[in-house]
Amino acid sequence: MHPLLTIAVRAARRAGDLIVRNLERGPNLEVSAKSRNDFVSEVDRAAEAEIIAIIRKSYPRHGFLAEESGRTEGEECTWIVDPLDGTTNFLHGFPQFAVSIACEYRGRLEVAVVFDPMRSELFTAARGEGTQLEGKRVRVTKRRGLEGALIGTGFPYRANVKYLKPYLGMLEVVMSAAAGVRRPGSAALDLAYVAAGRTDGFWEIGLSPWDTAAGTLLVTEAGGMVGTLTGREYRQEGHIVAGTPKVYAALIEAIAPHVPAELAG
Repeated sequence: MHPLLTIAVRAARRAGDLIVRNLERGPNLEVSAKSRNDFVSEVDRAAEAEIIAIIRKSYPRHGFLAEESGRTEGEECTWIVDPLDGTTNFLHGFPQFAVSIACEYRGRLEVAVVFDPMRSELFTAARGEGTQLEGKRVRVTKRRGLEGALIGTGFPYRANVKYLKPYLGMLEVVMSAAAGVRRPGSAALDLAYVAAGRTDGFWEIGLSPWDTAAGTLLVTEAGGMVGTLTGREYRQEGHIVAGTPKVYAALIEAIAPHVPAELAG
């Protein structure tokens, strides 16, 4: 296993154990609001601290971009960390959340881990080496379009709720064309599921680098495609479409009439 990936897996599992141990404390956890309907708990912070401590022990000069503690400059490598993707689910005991860790070397993603602690499922990828689920190689499906496809999505919220009307236009057209649409509530797992062939595509408005960095490498190493709402290069922030090559193209074509001009970049 790639040495960076070995450390990422160790950190993700340790954080996942911490999260699961605290699941039943949900109603009694210390929780604060970063903004309306955007919460952070003491578990988010503790899991992030655990991840950073493990990585720093092996790579003390590396930098971090983490959801709760922000950016810490380092040399060459930057670790992009979401310690608990799906905090609202976690706080309600809804078992769909994950640890997401990626490592970027000189601006290029090299390794990725998404760990689902409730199912003990580990999704990993290393550049040029493919994507694995629990040590077995996985690929995106062979779906060739939206007909018969199962598509993941995320609803716009927080500052992006202003895009709800155009999003509903996108949702309507995708629901009309596909076999089904799912909104579980963790973008990291949504992308991992595309990579593992559990869904055929995914789109969402208003994501951050820590939401998508690991997941995008999982998808591309599994033979899928990732881009913006209009098919441009995705730069780990904002609005994303992912899927098998054919589903990716079909999703972009389907939602194009509903994409506001300011989201077309």
